[in-house]
Amino acid sequence: MKSSSSDSASQTSAAPLKGAQTRYSRVLLKLSGESLCKEGEHGIDSSELSWIAQEIKKAYDEGVQMGIVVGGGNIWRGANRGEAIGRVTADYMGMLATVMNAMALQDALEDLHIPTRVQTAIEISKLAEPYIRRRAIRHLEKNRVVIFAGGTGNPYFTTDTAAALRAVEIEAQALLKATQVDGVYTDDPKKNKNAKRLDEVRFMDSIRDRLKVMDATALTLCMENQMPVLVFDLHVKGNIALAVGGKKVGTLIKE
Repeated sequence: MKSSSSDSASQTSAAPLKGAQTRYSRVLLKLSGESLCKEGEHGIDSSELSWIAQEIKKAYDEGVQMGIVVGGGNIWRGANRGEAIGRVTADYMGMLATVMNAMALQDALEDLHIPTRVQTAIEISKLAEPYIRRRAIRHLEKNRVVIFAGGTGNPYFTTDTAAALRAVEIEAQALLKATQVDGVYTDDPKKNKNAKRLDEVRFMDSIRDRLKVMDATALTLCMENQMPVLVFDLHVKGNIALAVGGKKVGTLIKE
């Protein structure tokens, strides 16, 4: 199980954090597909899936309305397609991978008695609802978690861009990007030991300095719509709930 080395508490508790003051009433949570499997592996690992569902439940129990966008890199990465598969086809295959992840996450959340809906940007009526903005907002208002799958429904756009788009469309107060690191650094901390973590960074600085937080399209969309982005470590227990509660965690990207 991926978790902070300083965290020795049980990972099975789903009780809400005591005393947390919810800062955000509606958020969009971005999860990478790789978060659903063990490091260096592929597919969906049941223990990782359960861990994430438990962490989402802690935030849900705080009363926040939550939309989720999940990537598909644990199943298919278009960047590794080789020469035999074209970019457009590879991107559509990636969209299908996100649908698989969304269905798995839905089952894990519903096992915890969290009402959940999956909406897809590409129509697969046998499996999920088509993405309809007004319907998605209504689900959120009824305290259902909405998982947005299929990216934007178009090739050449990442799931980060899909997350930014959905966050703006559902009028979220923040985009929470749960990652493998504890924030935004001046350089890759795995390659440069002198890299410094930033508590806050402006959108333009992030784009100009190529900090590799999200792709430029996603950052620009958030910047133009004044959508703050909070980048934090998914694998520290309670971080999602802390983030929605307005606690200081990770790096805040804002105008």
